[in-house]
Amino acid sequence: MVSGDAFFSDDGSGLFTATDYTRGPWSSEHQHAGPPAALLARAIEATLPEELAMQVVRLTIEILRPVPIATLAVATETSHPGRRVRFVEATLTDETSGKVCLRARALAIRVADLPVPPVADTGTSPLPPAQARAFEFPFFAEGNGYHRAMETRIARGEWSKGPVAAWMRMRVALVAGEAPSPLQRVVAAADSGNGVSVTLDLERFTFMNPDLTVYLHRMPVGEWVCLDAATTPEQTGIGLADTRLHDADGPIGRSDQALIIQQR
Repeated sequence: MVSGDAFFSDDGSGLFTATDYTRGPWSSEHQHAGPPAALLARAIEATLPEELAMQVVRLTIEILRPVPIATLAVATETSHPGRRVRFVEATLTDETSGKVCLRARALAIRVADLPVPPVADTGTSPLPPAQARAFEFPFFAEGNGYHRAMETRIARGEWSKGPVAAWMRMRVALVAGEAPSPLQRVVAAADSGNGVSVTLDLERFTFMNPDLTVYLHRMPVGEWVCLDAATTPEQTGIGLADTRLHDADGPIGRSDQALIIQQR
């Protein structure tokens, strides 16, 4: 992780200023959804009482409009403050326009210590990061952006040819001066499932996602998160990117993105 670099700076008042590292592929003025989604995950984690030892197991991000590379406000509300099961909502608002850009809905469950026997993973494990080949998303503009802030290595498959397994890790902090949590690392990467598993000609089609849902049965260990992703496009203009999530020890959960497919 590059010291001093980050997706966002925090002025301490609940406002966050986005840096160029948040820049996405579809517009030079708007963010990739991964960093702001992780920012909402950070806010949701902060609402969970430490004494209850709760884990976010499901996080759904609704992308209401493009997120500008600007100053943003984050707000949270606990809709169900249970001691075993808790529901938390969060919003990300463009400070200039006052419009909500992202809305998050999270489910957290209290962690227990039970003698549950392990279940064997029947899937094919991806190559570890050290053996995977370096890759950089080619459809971003020149200069800093999300593609430069995330290190990516392909472990299985060929990009733009169908399903791909790719390891990703953050090269920069989410918020300046902070080490990202395991949840934040997962969410920052998970929104790239559709970018990892491209199946359509980028010169002919766009495939933006209006949502992202991440399920985690355990939190990842280490910096690397693997996206074992496949995209299914339909002639209706609707698609789905389905991603199996791994860390170095095995599966950790799953993420899904609905896709809006359009001709250029």
